[in-house]
Amino acid sequence: MKSILQGVEFIGRQVTDRLILLGAICRFLISILLMSAMCLRRPWLVVREVYFIGVLSLLIIVVSGLFVGLVLGLQMYDTLERFGSGDGVGMVVALALVRELGPVLSALLFSSRAGSAVTAEIGLMKATEQLNALEMMAIQPLARVIAPRFWAGVISLPLLNVIFCALGIFGGYLVAVRLLGVDAGTFWSQMQNAVDFRQDVVNGIIKSLIFAVAVSLIAVYEGYSAVATAEGVSRATTRTVVVSALVVLALDFVLTAFMFRGF
Repeated sequence: MKSILQGVEFIGRQVTDRLILLGAICRFLISILLMSAMCLRRPWLVVREVYFIGVLSLLIIVVSGLFVGLVLGLQMYDTLERFGSGDGVGMVVALALVRELGPVLSALLFSSRAGSAVTAEIGLMKATEQLNALEMMAIQPLARVIAPRFWAGVISLPLLNVIFCALGIFGGYLVAVRLLGVDAGTFWSQMQNAVDFRQDVVNGIIKSLIFAVAVSLIAVYEGYSAVATAEGVSRATTRTVVVSALVVLALDFVLTAFMFRGF
């Protein structure tokens, strides 16, 4: 009986801790939004972070998108050819990228490269007491440090998602048309007929925008709340990557259910 009570107590404590953490993150998001007006009056702060977060992530996005498209083209053509529908490879590649793989994989890559970098940077600023120095100079760290990085992530990820999808479709084209001999006109026409702008493209961008808010919020929160030691910053960076991946996958299921299944 005692072990059962201890188990219930442990579960209750875990649930309570998670609810407290969720409340703290929501309060942190509200604080960022309240400080955003001060941040946006200095747009060069956001532009600089967009370069650091978005532009410097282009290489991994471009290379990954191209190779994902190449692999998708090979796999889908082989599968569709068994049913005599090899010419529909462009349609399948485009739908898979625009609806699912583009937003999800770009968010995972973004969290691994940019999210971890943002967490480490903010955590090191906290460990070296730079954030405390800003407060002593009457400068709000949320407005000067946190908000620009948050908004830069929100702006960058949807754009990176579009680039990822475009390169993925181009990779599918190279495999299907140039390597496997699918007619180029059939490839593009079936894709255009199957992909609906509002239902597929817009919903994919909305997905990417929601992922951007989640990943950016997790990255800046973990950095801001990290323990001010080298080990604390390391753990915060690891948590950013792991938690961002889990949140993106969970949100993807929920959003897909509402957007494409009509739940």
